[in-house]
Amino acid sequence: MDVAGRRVLVRADLNVPLSQGEITDDGRIKASLPTIRALSERGARVIVCAHLGRPKGEVKPELSLAPVAERLAELLGRPVRLAADTAGESARAAAAGLADGEVALLENLRFEPGETSKDDAERAAFADRLAGLAELYVGDGFGAVHRKHASVYDVPRRLPHAAGGLVLAEVEVLRRLTEDPARPYAVVLGGAKVSDKLGVIASLLDRVDLLLVGGGMMFTFLAAQGHGTGSSLLEADQIDRCREFLASGKIVLPVDTVVADRFAADADHRVVDVDAIPDGWMGLDIGPRTAALFAERLADARTVFWNGPMGVFEFDAFANGTRVVAEALVKSDALTVVGGGDSAAAVRALGLPEDGFSHISTGGGASLEYLEGKTLPGLSALEA
Repeated sequence: MDVAGRRVLVRADLNVPLSQGEITDDGRIKASLPTIRALSERGARVIVCAHLGRPKGEVKPELSLAPVAERLAELLGRPVRLAADTAGESARAAAAGLADGEVALLENLRFEPGETSKDDAERAAFADRLAGLAELYVGDGFGAVHRKHASVYDVPRRLPHAAGGLVLAEVEVLRRLTEDPARPYAVVLGGAKVSDKLGVIASLLDRVDLLLVGGGMMFTFLAAQGHGTGSSLLEADQIDRCREFLASGKIVLPVDTVVADRFAADADHRVVDVDAIPDGWMGLDIGPRTAALFAERLADARTVFWNGPMGVFEFDAFANGTRVVAEALVKSDALTVVGGGDSAAAVRALGLPEDGFSHISTGGGASLEYLEGKTLPGLSALEA
């Protein structure tokens, strides 16, 4: 694209975690920098748009992108003007006031009901207003490409468009996982719920050599084996489906778990075998023997995809499983892909070297849906 002197709307993924108004993990902002910086250096008038949290079409001050604008300016080394709205008077003024190379950020897109509306006309009306701010569009918010939202799907249909560097990098890696992965190909899945990953498990079992299951979802699989799970997270309505998955012979389940008497950082905890979880106790991490088993099984893999922590890594007492699995990937010579979301946050929270992995995705849900073989609206719009 010839971008010099032209207004370019960049859909970025700046959906960072906040605690009391402070950014706790700026990984997504850093991942968005190369595309924004490249456009700015080529003389574009850059208008960045993004969402934060789930305000559900209402203006919620605690979900303002103000902290993001401040951090983005620090990382870019240049001012970033924050519009007070998404596509209203303030946004139009911010866009019109840009000089070549300057950057503005629109307020949280999800403050506007039209952004996420399932009504095509309502979404289109908002897309018209957004598209009116710019002359060109760059889609670089990979973490949102699985959403049929106005800024992701409708706006690129109204403007000359291109994919940003981050989206291109994400798709390149995911294609390697789906088209011809080096084998053995192992997948590590964690996180809370089996139901969130039913589709991807069903799809992956036909493609992978090994599927290691940890996190809260492991207890539904353990129940499918006939084990008691105490007060651990359990989706009883998914037990039969887990039993079907286990019949593949490719799933490796934990042999021990760290249980606690309550969900708290300072809870009383102990290691027990998976067939000896006490009544009233909940599993909050895979146990040390399981962590060692998983690391051993990963050692021979040539391709590894990891999505979802092995336990409640935010609490020190229950972080070991996630740490051991992550360290095994750092030591590996395989193509190692961290599937975004909580897994990426865990890598940074545990102080592990990000360059120790082949790729850390910015989009957990988008990565899973791509691997599941679904059509991602944001990618299809950019390909048109």
